[in-house]
Amino acid sequence: MKILKIYLSALLLLTTTQVFAGSASVYFNGDILTMEGDKPQYVEAIVVKGKKISYTGSMKDALNEAGANPDIHDLKGQTLIPGFIDAWGHFTLIAQNTLGVNLGYFSKKPPNTTQELIGRLKAEARPFNGWIIGAEYADAFLTDGPLTIAQLDAAFPNQPVFVNNISTLTGIVNSAGLKKLGITKSTKVVQGMIPVDPKTGKLTGELIGSPNISATAKVFGKYSQDLMMETYRKAEKIYASNGFTTAQSYETTLEDIRNMRQAVDRNMISLDLIALPTYDVVDQLLATNQKYPFGVYTRGDGGFKVAGILVSTDGAPQLRLAYFTKPYNDTTGFPKDWRGMAVATQALVDHYAKLAYEKNIQYYGYSNGDAGIDMTLSGITKAIRETGITEDRRTAIAHSFFIRDDQLDQYKTNKILPQFMPNHIWMYGDVYRKILGEERASNMVPLNLTHTKGMQFGIHNDTPSSGPSALFTIGTAVNRNIYGGGVLGPDQRIDPYIALRAFTSVAAYQYKEEASKGSIAAGKLADMVLLDRNPLKVDPMEIKDIQIVKTIKNGKDLYVRP
Repeated sequence: MKILKIYLSALLLLTTTQVFAGSASVYFNGDILTMEGDKPQYVEAIVVKGKKISYTGSMKDALNEAGANPDIHDLKGQTLIPGFIDAWGHFTLIAQNTLGVNLGYFSKKPPNTTQELIGRLKAEARPFNGWIIGAEYADAFLTDGPLTIAQLDAAFPNQPVFVNNISTLTGIVNSAGLKKLGITKSTKVVQGMIPVDPKTGKLTGELIGSPNISATAKVFGKYSQDLMMETYRKAEKIYASNGFTTAQSYETTLEDIRNMRQAVDRNMISLDLIALPTYDVVDQLLATNQKYPFGVYTRGDGGFKVAGILVSTDGAPQLRLAYFTKPYNDTTGFPKDWRGMAVATQALVDHYAKLAYEKNIQYYGYSNGDAGIDMTLSGITKAIRETGITEDRRTAIAHSFFIRDDQLDQYKTNKILPQFMPNHIWMYGDVYRKILGEERASNMVPLNLTHTKGMQFGIHNDTPSSGPSALFTIGTAVNRNIYGGGVLGPDQRIDPYIALRAFTSVAAYQYKEEASKGSIAAGKLADMVLLDRNPLKVDPMEIKDIQIVKTIKNGKDLYVRP
């Protein structure tokens, strides 16, 4: 103990005076949580050489490993863990949204009323492409009810305004916006709605489903490559300030893929970027190269890669678009016995599942309701039976919100990774109780049940569909608290360590990167995040309030809290 104190004193002196600088870095004097194994493991010190961790263990041996004149990093009692890995999200949408005003619950000044929201638009928005743009809006968090077209018209009588919902599937525009978009009551809708007020017979300004997706594309329009790269840099800062060292963007287009790769190739972005295109885009990639390198990074152990193929079966459950085997409890505004709807045919799911297994392309399903999950499971089961491939392909099904017990067993049998989104519990818990009933709502995102079955699972934010903080999401997985108060499904709570694994080691496993990421171990990339407190040692309700002190990517500081 006396020898250790002497070492610590000497190292603290080096840190204070900053006399030396070397090629190796030593991190010590904090909770270094490795995330290796099923139980928490700590080490006294680690050594980083170049972009990799070269040693973890005792302080004495760390000094020997580091050699002469290492850089010394005193953690001052704070907590060092592996960098968070984004397993399901929208990097490109986060980038695009930086062109508007962030109105989300996670913004610096989240609006509590419609007037506060309008006030922020007036004070902060700068017209872009002829529009005032707001993003991440959620009416559930406003005390005076949802934003209306009348309020927007009064505040912006001539200026087109577009306010996109946090779900990205709905939005609202003012009358000037409707005119600019060319939307009238006679506008045809393929999937979704353009609601009409039954009392006035006029459009409400709301856009639901495909009309909102189409409007989003028109509002932002095309802009220069330089501006695109600027938005990417802003998005990277958002991710890095929340502890992420790897970011993903799903539903990527060919243009997105080109832009993401260029951002990495030009060293505009230091994060590892992962694209996940839909099946139609994969068809286009294979048309140009039958041996397209899915799952392969441009720089070996990092850079940019296209992960695999995405096939969706249904829509958002809070909008009653998820596909269920039993009807919604509340079908107001929908046909009697409404069960939601499928957005793909079973034949399409079967075709692309088989293609993925035949060509060894990682398959990502997107399914929310149990009937939607049945469709994906059916396609995967058929693909395995017809191809005879039973190895673990890291097949994943995102969201899996309302998965049944028997479906979890099928996941386990077919080596499918559930990728859950706990934040819907916090955001829409009361909504699900109303539209689905207490039993189905309480059993959504069954984290503890999945764990007790001996299964691994990931968790994600699906940013911008919820906030970018991994710690907030981890807190929701641990507590299952609802925005309006109370708890949803307390028996499905999990231990903080399991939740941390879901954002680190399990996410690395999903991407087949467990040899290089996901834990603090010799030989792995020095992708790490420094927290001001240990998530395993604070009150569970305080996990969401833990601050990111520093994010380290490939051994270099990517973000340092001001």
